[in-house]
Amino acid sequence: MGSDGGHCSFVLLAEFDILAGAQLKYQFPQPLGVDESVLAMSMLPDGAETQLDDWTIFFLNQTAFNTISPVLALDTPEVKTTALDGEPAQKPDLLCVLNLVRTKHDKTLDRGAKVLALAICTRHPFIQIFKPVLLMALDDYFSDPSQDCLARLFDAVNSMNLSAAPILTRNEKMVMRSSDRKDIFAEKFGHGPPPLQGWNNGKSLLQHRSTNSGESFSSFEEGILMRNKDRDEATMGAVSVQQPTAQSSPSEASFSLGGSAVWVGDESGLDTASGEGGGEADSIISFVGSSTVASTHRRRRSTDASSGSSQAHAKDGMLRPSMSHTPSSFDPYMRSGAVKDTHFFHTTVVYKDHQLPIKMPLATFPEEVGDYSLITLIKAFSSQTLVSGPLHPHLHTNGPQTHPIIILFNALVTGKRIIFLGHKKPAGEVSSFVLSACALGSGCGAVLRGFIERSFPYANLNNKDEWEAVPAYIAGVTNPIFKSSPTWDLLLDISAGSVTVARDIHTTYPTTGGMPLGIPSLVRSATFSTEGSLGSEEDMVRAGNAKADNNADNLFIEDIKSAIEYHYGESLVRVRFTEYVLRFVRLASRYEEDMTGSTKFGYPSSAFDNRAPNPRLGSGIVFNDESAGRKELAANSHRIEAWRKTNSYEYICADFRNAQLMDAIQGFDVSHQLFRLRNAKSMSDAEVSTIMRTLAENVKTYDQVIELLAYLMPHGGGLLHIAFCLFHQKESVREATVDLFNQLRAYPVGVLFLQALNHFQRYAYVRQAHAREKRLVVEQQQYQQPPPQQQPPFYSSTSFNRTYSTDRMVTPTINGGFQ
Repeated sequence: MGSDGGHCSFVLLAEFDILAGAQLKYQFPQPLGVDESVLAMSMLPDGAETQLDDWTIFFLNQTAFNTISPVLALDTPEVKTTALDGEPAQKPDLLCVLNLVRTKHDKTLDRGAKVLALAICTRHPFIQIFKPVLLMALDDYFSDPSQDCLARLFDAVNSMNLSAAPILTRNEKMVMRSSDRKDIFAEKFGHGPPPLQGWNNGKSLLQHRSTNSGESFSSFEEGILMRNKDRDEATMGAVSVQQPTAQSSPSEASFSLGGSAVWVGDESGLDTASGEGGGEADSIISFVGSSTVASTHRRRRSTDASSGSSQAHAKDGMLRPSMSHTPSSFDPYMRSGAVKDTHFFHTTVVYKDHQLPIKMPLATFPEEVGDYSLITLIKAFSSQTLVSGPLHPHLHTNGPQTHPIIILFNALVTGKRIIFLGHKKPAGEVSSFVLSACALGSGCGAVLRGFIERSFPYANLNNKDEWEAVPAYIAGVTNPIFKSSPTWDLLLDISAGSVTVARDIHTTYPTTGGMPLGIPSLVRSATFSTEGSLGSEEDMVRAGNAKADNNADNLFIEDIKSAIEYHYGESLVRVRFTEYVLRFVRLASRYEEDMTGSTKFGYPSSAFDNRAPNPRLGSGIVFNDESAGRKELAANSHRIEAWRKTNSYEYICADFRNAQLMDAIQGFDVSHQLFRLRNAKSMSDAEVSTIMRTLAENVKTYDQVIELLAYLMPHGGGLLHIAFCLFHQKESVREATVDLFNQLRAYPVGVLFLQALNHFQRYAYVRQAHAREKRLVVEQQQYQQPPPQQQPPFYSSTSFNRTYSTDRMVTPTINGGFQ
């Protein structure tokens, strides 16, 4: 991103004329070439005069009626490669338009008020960062109504310097957005050295820090390390231990309490709400955030050995909010030097000598536009009693018990026409619901795409024919006349919180009477599976009718509602929906494989095979209960079939093909292996050993480490389940785990994940890594020492009844004698 990176493409100004209506007065620096009346009506929504200030959002370059070229003013026409098959397509970048509407009352005017709208067009999805400068520019225009105001706004936004902003990859964004630590990726802001590559010139970069007697340590950890030190000194004597120059296990010095980035024993580096040092517990909470390790929401006080662990709980038993990392002299990466939150890049926009602070989010995907809120969306549509209309298998995957949010998700992924109606609501509020729905369907932009390009956050009667002609549109309206329109499939009334399914939806989207081909056999095999028992005649009748209950969706929604009730943040809810959409895609991949024999957007389903000389890892989605898995496939079959006919499906197939070529970790399904380690009821030693050895061999570079960590959501335990392999009965598994953790520890972000492990897991890692390094050093020294001078063999006659001269070679024979 450069300082002149074209942040603002156009600036528009519209006003309401009492005679002519909504008029587009200025287009700077040049006309867009779009129908001016369409732009003016989009900028001046219905009922704008009733609001002092309102925000609307709409897009350009979606369809033929609102396409402009070039997307940058005074530039040559530029197109973007967005074709599904990878070939260039004549489709320019999507432009986001942020529009501010203001009503200024003036009794001297004919209508008693003046209504103006000022908008900027940008390619950035994080359009909310431009709100401060837009507010100031509109104030400027009211005081000096001239085109010079638009020119100043255009120049100010384009002069915003983002050249120092780090550009994150998809996996880095996934790691950042799942972490509440304010120092995540601080090394990318120039606050510390570049990522470590093992050891530097034979000396560990994680040095031991001298500590004062007044500092607080965990006596449990300190005692163990002191005993290890005494034992090593007794066995090795005065032998000096040198650090290996290549990447190796951490030394004792680097694991000392004061300076270790793994032990994190210095509580002085963390601020707590009570002003006391929380130590390791605060570090974990600041990394994990306000979420728990398990997916449930039970509360239990910690029994950790650290004296500061209990401080991580508030009086009501709830986890405290995340802590910020404050300056500390021993932090080798100087993450604490980043005073501001590294989730954002902080810059300024200079408008008329005013320095306006800007916080640009770094983990935003193109499908996430604006400052949306999934929590607001869920709270608005949370009552199943307010759902009306016929049941349709594309939408009601759990029959009448389907939650409204699941109905909305199903409508999004199956390509239904959706309208959000906000009668007497600000247009900005309606727009926010549309953008939240797009994020919901895409997994917060991290999984699916194709929703923003068919969304119209604010739509009106003036361009009704155009946006209603877009297949599977997602529109936000304020005029109640749309409620009687026959062109929508799902209508969500924001004011009432009601969800209405169109009466003729079965005619518009007909479905077969039974399950799709292949699924009935799955259901029958599940019914007569020996893994489950049918406890009653009612259960047998239900199973015989093949009515599979999709309880996974209901459990997920209950989990989300509990998280909101316990005041968990927006970030956790977004991560959970990302996981939900990821699982839907993996479930659809399994369904496609069962139906067609192969899948275009996922790994084929297979179990671990230990029969070959080289064991083959499993892949694909995992069901702990195959019977329940088959029922889930049957329950989701209709919505998966409908989704496979949408552009979203074509996009995911193209994205998977690209991932197969571009992913840093190649050759096996990482998600499958992590799921097995986390949820498998039983695993053979051979499978665990193969998984850990494969991870250790394929996770070495920075990109590979980031890709692995992107799968390990902190609220799901992070490295917790991998760390259990440190206690495995097989030494090869423990050794591979230590190798993997050593490779993670070479990078600052890996250190943060290791910090989140509990005392026992970190101690197991320290002890095993330290013991192995000592062993390797001793072996190396023994190898380097010259062998002792050997005396010529002499064998007495009493031993063999014969005396052998010293110059005669004695060799054993086959039968054990000598010759």
